[in-house]
Amino acid sequence: MSSTSLAERLDGLLFFPVTAYRPDGSLDLDVFRAHVRGGIEAGAAAVFACCGTGEFHALTPEEFRLCVIAAVEETAGRVPVVAGAGYGTALALQYARIAEEAGADGLLAMPPYLVVPDQAGLLRHYAALAAGTSLDVIVYQRDNAVFAPATVVELAKVPGIMGLKDGLGDLGLLQHIISEVRTALPAQPFLYFNGLPTAEMTGLAYRSIGVTLYSSAVFAFAPEIALAFHRALGAGDDATVNKLIDGFYRPFVDLRNQGRGYAVSLVKAGVRLRGLDVGEVRPPLSEPTTAHIKELAELIERGTALLAHN
Repeated sequence: MSSTSLAERLDGLLFFPVTAYRPDGSLDLDVFRAHVRGGIEAGAAAVFACCGTGEFHALTPEEFRLCVIAAVEETAGRVPVVAGAGYGTALALQYARIAEEAGADGLLAMPPYLVVPDQAGLLRHYAALAAGTSLDVIVYQRDNAVFAPATVVELAKVPGIMGLKDGLGDLGLLQHIISEVRTALPAQPFLYFNGLPTAEMTGLAYRSIGVTLYSSAVFAFAPEIALAFHRALGAGDDATVNKLIDGFYRPFVDLRNQGRGYAVSLVKAGVRLRGLDVGEVRPPLSEPTTAHIKELAELIERGTALLAHN
């Protein structure tokens, strides 16, 4: 673990690796390690292991432990490793402790399992998680964990909670949150992340309210496309941004929306298409159809061709 804070190290494109499985469905750590190495060599600024794209929901605690250890060893301190944590408070704390012992630099705290808490319950949950680990915590807003601005102010006051990843996409609410936190805690840094599926599609909108950090699922299988987009977005090269949206990202989102769970299974298919056999998704997710995988292969070719003409 680095002596530099996690917040200071999260500057660039955030890599959410898929978790690799053998044909029999068991964990394939060697391939997972190769996937993580490939992402770091391609230019990832951080590795978010065993999160949504990494099928956190499908991993046993021991598999989770082994994957986080592998990610930490492969990064070797070059970039931070953030691990997922979820379910109810007691289990989330167990995963947090496993991640801490494995050498992770931080946690992505996913929504509680099944129940729909009120604001006070959400605050209790994430405050208890932060209190139970020395790792910095990023809270993931989505599904049953949607925060009122006043609640985020209280979360930002909790030692160890360093940011909010927004997977909801309500920019009016997020702007309200940012304003309230900035007003209530003007001297305290607090990070915001665009956590929507295929975040590149909303990159321009999030940038307009000052949110530039985002997770890129596309980076897992087409890092050259994801990095070109990231550079263009950061440089204000909106012509290139729009060219990649029109020619690659919008068609990719249209394809992703053709099947449930494609936000994960289509990404794994993309990694396989690029030459690394990470296996299929575990149940209850399903694999994309043959026709959709063929369409994805054509999209990747189109995206790389766009880069050649940039």
